[in-house]
Amino acid sequence: QVQLVESGGGLVQTGGSLRLSCAASGTKFSFTIMGWYRQAPGKQRELVAVMRSSGTTNYADSVKGRFTISRDNAENTVYLQMNSLEPEDTAVYYCNARYAGFSDYWGQGTQVTVSS
Repeated sequence: QVQLVESGGGLVQTGGSLRLSCAASGTKFSFTIMGWYRQAPGKQRELVAVMRSSGTTNYADSVKGRFTISRDNAENTVYLQMNSLEPEDTAVYYCNARYAGFSDYWGQGTQVTVSS
């Protein structure tokens, strides 16, 4: 059974940094896509950043230049380095992983709170 476990969330002041990690277990194969989504109170879940096994990435416009996604394909681990954090980045961040043509896997979420 595939499981995704996130870590690294917390409380930080505006302008600070955090690094999220997500480790997958229960599978021997590298995911086609791994990435991060977030959901703020009263809002829909939105894409933050994703990375394919090829290395190509997509970022939400709101985080470009501030967030960097990376992954270790061999370990099925994905990271999100978040710099210059803003109060608008406050949300629960979810790790996502999928194989092409199959359903998504989701982590339990980790809270990121940015104080002004």
